Amino acid sequence: MQQAYLPRSSSFGRFQMVLMSPLLVVALSLTLTRQQGNANSFQSRVLMPAAQSPAWVPTIAQSSIPVTITRQGGQVKVNGRTLSIPWSQRQDSLGVADAGLISAIGVDLLDTNDGNQQPIAWYSDQRSTPLILSSWLTQQYRYLDIGTLAQQFGWQTEIQGTTLQITTPAAQVITLRQGSQTWGDRIVVDLDRATPWQVDEQRGETIVTLDAQIAPALISGFRGRAGKQIKTLSVEANGNRTRLRISHSNTLRPRVWSLNHPDRLLIDLRSDAMVERTIQWAPGITWQQRWVTIGSGQFPVIGLEIDPTQPGVSLKPILSSPSGNIGTAPLFSTAQRSQVAAAINAGFFNRNNQLPLGAIRNNSRWISGPILNRGAIGWNETGDLKVGHLNLQETLTTATGQKIVLQSTNSGFVGAGVARYTPDWGRQYTPIIDAETLITVRNNQIIDRKLVAKAGQIKLDIPTDGYLLVVRADQDQLNLLLPGSQVQIEATLQPEAFDQYAQILGAGPLLIQDRRMVLNPESERFSTNFIQEAAVRSVIASTTEGTLLLLTVNNRAGGSGPTLAELAQIMQRLGVVNALNLDGGSSTTLYLGGQILNRASSSAARVHNGIGVYIQP
Repeated sequence: MQQAYLPRSSSFGRFQMVLMSPLLVVALSLTLTRQQGNANSFQSRVLMPAAQSPAWVPTIAQSSIPVTITRQGGQVKVNGRTLSIPWSQRQDSLGVADAGLISAIGVDLLDTNDGNQQPIAWYSDQRSTPLILSSWLTQQYRYLDIGTLAQQFGWQTEIQGTTLQITTPAAQVITLRQGSQTWGDRIVVDLDRATPWQVDEQRGETIVTLDAQIAPALISGFRGRAGKQIKTLSVEANGNRTRLRISHSNTLRPRVWSLNHPDRLLIDLRSDAMVERTIQWAPGITWQQRWVTIGSGQFPVIGLEIDPTQPGVSLKPILSSPSGNIGTAPLFSTAQRSQVAAAINAGFFNRNNQLPLGAIRNNSRWISGPILNRGAIGWNETGDLKVGHLNLQETLTTATGQKIVLQSTNSGFVGAGVARYTPDWGRQYTPIIDAETLITVRNNQIIDRKLVAKAGQIKLDIPTDGYLLVVRADQDQLNLLLPGSQVQIEATLQPEAFDQYAQILGAGPLLIQDRRMVLNPESERFSTNFIQEAAVRSVIASTTEGTLLLLTVNNRAGGSGPTLAELAQIMQRLGVVNALNLDGGSSTTLYLGGQILNRASSSAARVHNGIGVYIQP
């Protein structure tokens, strides 16, 4: 009994991450892996469009030679369960998206600095003899060759149309055990052989399902009990599967992992369950997880390091709606529709009307204009970037020389004055508040104006050869904008240096600029409640090596997420050059290749926009 409950090795200490070279990060991470074993399981639902006919599918690899995908599909059936998981076949290799192997089988990815060779843990000694699977990439997914797993564990595979069927040998639960540790609770499931498992995470409950039968006498003889982290524990049989239901605090994410000799599944409920890792997922994309300590708090930081100078790698804003600025969706769905390999949620938005509240510039087009001189980041294809407070001032000049400073451009942020909406906002404009006057401008001439009494009452086309002016609670300005009048628009971006960046994303507050903490949320007109709130956070940052970091900071061990002040300290501890806070809380979502890395996918809120990472051959 005592041998089954393996305490965490004392060598698995927290370390404060500082900026270091990629080689040193990998070396240190691999050392930690050898000391403690590195396994964790992230569960998410993986979606893929219907499979296309066999074709040359471009991949990114260390060489420039294209790889032939001979067959591919979007469904995998594991022991009779049909799941939406991408798979592909190239030559004699059969691969499943790594996110699918994690969610459907329980495979865990170990540290690697070689994106073509992925060490994994699955009922194996991860410290000395991890299994090594070869991999290949398409635009959205990384596939791991399952041949080694099939051969070593006796899997049977069969392709039926667009469905890959995987059948594993029948397994049996031998014993169930529960015990308390200094750090929390552990549940051990002893098995007669290795078998897949799945984890379903809901708020305050984790359901672990094993593809293994359990005897009724074993269920009746097991008495699950409350522990340090466990509130309730029950076991049930479901045909050839065994299901464990565990209730716990809403913020807890258990660690589920496996060991061999004998084969067994371990479920650890602890506030510091996140495992540190460094995985080169693709050329130019590295997945990292670190614990960062500031004061008495230990914070799990999960992020992606992106090298924008890597050939084929680019970052762009992505929107939840393909047809305009109105709408929200889970980042998971937006990332898949946008066909990106990775993404993070980005700017603020209004959850009620689903409109953006801050700068979104894509390919030099203002999808949404900046507001309130808040923090923003701009970047280009060569890897150059600019971070600072951003303001776009547009001035309208009438035929009589009178000037009107516009209140906003393409924005859901409304106030008294005149706002402008261009075709980059979408095909149509819907009044946001009551008593708006909509003025149609075509070829720099006012064509028409219309008073709309109620918000949402009509939809007015935005002319492709002009724009709409929207006047709110400003009769003096309205009197200057008469049908038939000629008008001109002049735009000034402050600071002017931002204008050279085709991609800009605004959020705030600004945390770090040129290695200095510059946090001043009051100057960016954030509310007191927002400033003082402790919540999970999303950040975009830059490093001395010229890479970009897409980071999420989750709840501290045994407590809440960071305040803005703590977040700035965490960024300083990481050694970043610049850092900008993004939308946070329930919006905080980090996506990679078909999985959500930082939270249970069921807990991620719908968001308006994100930053997508594209990979191309």
